[in-house]
Amino acid sequence: MQTIYQKMGPAELDAAISDLEAQVAEVKARGLALDMARGKPSPAQVDISRPMLDILGSDADLTDGGVDCSNYGCFEGIPSARRLAGEFLGVPAEQTIVLGASSLNIMQSVIVHYWEKGVPGCTPWHKLEDVKWLCPAPGYDRHFGLTQDLGIENVPVRMTETGPDMDEVERLVASDPSIKGMFCVPKYSNPTGVTYSDETVRRLATMECAAPDFRIVWDNAYAVHDFGDEPEVLANVFDYAREAGNEDRILAVASTSKITFPGAGIAFFGSSPANVTEVANTLKVGLISANKLNQLQHVRFMPTLDDVRAHMRKHAEFLRPRFACVERRLEEGLGGTGCATWTHPNGGYFVSFDGPEGSAKRVGALCAEMGVKLTPAGATWPGGKDPRDTNIRIAPSYPSVEELEAALDVLVLAVKLVSAQLARDERA
Repeated sequence: MQTIYQKMGPAELDAAISDLEAQVAEVKARGLALDMARGKPSPAQVDISRPMLDILGSDADLTDGGVDCSNYGCFEGIPSARRLAGEFLGVPAEQTIVLGASSLNIMQSVIVHYWEKGVPGCTPWHKLEDVKWLCPAPGYDRHFGLTQDLGIENVPVRMTETGPDMDEVERLVASDPSIKGMFCVPKYSNPTGVTYSDETVRRLATMECAAPDFRIVWDNAYAVHDFGDEPEVLANVFDYAREAGNEDRILAVASTSKITFPGAGIAFFGSSPANVTEVANTLKVGLISANKLNQLQHVRFMPTLDDVRAHMRKHAEFLRPRFACVERRLEEGLGGTGCATWTHPNGGYFVSFDGPEGSAKRVGALCAEMGVKLTPAGATWPGGKDPRDTNIRIAPSYPSVEELEAALDVLVLAVKLVSAQLARDERA
């Protein structure tokens, strides 16, 4: 589809560019300093969890299911926290481990474990000539960094409206034994906001893989992060995997990082009984137990998944107007121009935005000049290399609605000017 600028005559296009450049100069003179770079809860969102801090006073009972949470031991996590973890991940409580605040740290520990020691009965990955990992893209940059840091080759797979392109995924994993794993954010994916269809979940759990040690990191980071009128439902991948005899394939994680305190939550790992035992035995070498008082505080604040969902409805009151603002400002500024498309999520923390081919880096740089910080263009692709240079991740949660409106107006202006300049370049 052509942009409105590609349809203009030379004189009209030059006039449009001059007008847009004048608007950019005016914005630069305002000295803005706005940040839409990362998906962080706003300070007001974080504050709704402050009552949790009052739960464990000096006279509080510090036991849970017979476990003394103030002392050593209970590496796998206190009983109540493991039950909550099981509800999050869709596995029995005994197939979970509850650790510190970071699910990303759990993912790294497990991948490094397989890199150094290998899946039982298989060669450690570091001894292999080639190791590859599938990365749905646009996707989560920190995922890509975990495998890239080990020298694993990240292979992008196109995201669709129902999840990763499963025809391509199945073709690759069936034919190439060097492909050892895959990242998935199955509900409200980062950054597209897509929830995997039941069929996609089933195919991932049951597909034939050339590598017997193939693993899927199932990062259900946004399991309860609904803000739409009709929360989307994700199928339980373990149900499909267990039936197909592939339960070892799934390495599930989640956390309370965007539920309570981002830097001081609790994180969950769930997998097959064999995987949980093996991962626990490895991690126990360097960790006697995680912060059990923090676990206790969390489960007394939110004992069940229903309690978590009630808490998340408070978060939704903050997120809903911000995402509505994104939709409104982008539609008003770019709707019908042919200059952009964007996603319309019902939950999660991001909007995935695509401008014309070859525009994203220029748009990001121009926004920075006007005082708006965005996630770096290309970050949603492995190695920071978006092959068409179109995608920008919009993170609307942290700024106030007023700040967000101003930042989006800057983004719209930058997209219009870059689109017009690209149309002029085509004619040169």
